[in-house]
Amino acid sequence: MTQPKANVVIQGDDAREDVIPVVFVHGMGVDHRSLMLLDGVFPDAMRRIYLDLPGFGKTPALDGMGGLPEMADWLQSTIDDIIGPRTAFAMVGNSMGGALAREMLAREPERVLGLALIAPVVDPRHAHRKVGEHIIADPNPKLTHTLPQEQVFDFVTMGVNQSFEAWRRYQRFILPGVRLCDRKACERLGDRYFLNDVPEQVFGTFSGPTLIVTGHEDQIVGYEDQRALLPHYPNARFVVLENAGHNLHIDRPEETGRLLAEWSGRLVESV
Repeated sequence: MTQPKANVVIQGDDAREDVIPVVFVHGMGVDHRSLMLLDGVFPDAMRRIYLDLPGFGKTPALDGMGGLPEMADWLQSTIDDIIGPRTAFAMVGNSMGGALAREMLAREPERVLGLALIAPVVDPRHAHRKVGEHIIADPNPKLTHTLPQEQVFDFVTMGVNQSFEAWRRYQRFILPGVRLCDRKACERLGDRYFLNDVPEQVFGTFSGPTLIVTGHEDQIVGYEDQRALLPHYPNARFVVLENAGHNLHIDRPEETGRLLAEWSGRLVESV
């Protein structure tokens, strides 16, 4: 049994024989709830598996070094524990979760059915990234000046939509995970924030249904490094959303949801 045991929330119809397991992998500093904002766009034919990575949400931190390579080992073993070691699956990865999803594809190329990457980390080394300019087109001081600094900091620095509706989304789906983050585990992860390989150099090309969606104003991972991945994903749809930062599904939930719905339709048709 994988240690530590993952906190998992599963959505969808387990009784269907044609159900497709889809593993959702969140980013750093949040938990599985950060991606559940979009759950309503997926069909019942998809068994949505939302998990907390170690040190986030309700999953205890890894022992020892606890870096990104160890996180990848844990995720691979956890997927086997949840769905079985031979069952095929698809993945949705956000930010750091996007890097981990690409790593799972490199490790399990025969099992991965499709891949959706939301503002994915391409190069874990921040200094090597080409990032966007974080511009807030419509600032909302009426909101940001009245909220406690510890609550509003990430909301302001990650996103560009400062509407009250975006704040409510952030408050419901992002902030609870931020509060549960194990800070010491995050520090250990930051010390070993690299992968042992470049996933695309391992698997070459992936022909399954792929979505890569990024934010034009994303100053964390940008959108140019993601565009450079496209030769490895011949069946990819690549979209840069305007007026969207790193939390693009908070900034632009309807557009992100439509893209994921379209991707899930292609996934179902391909199986």
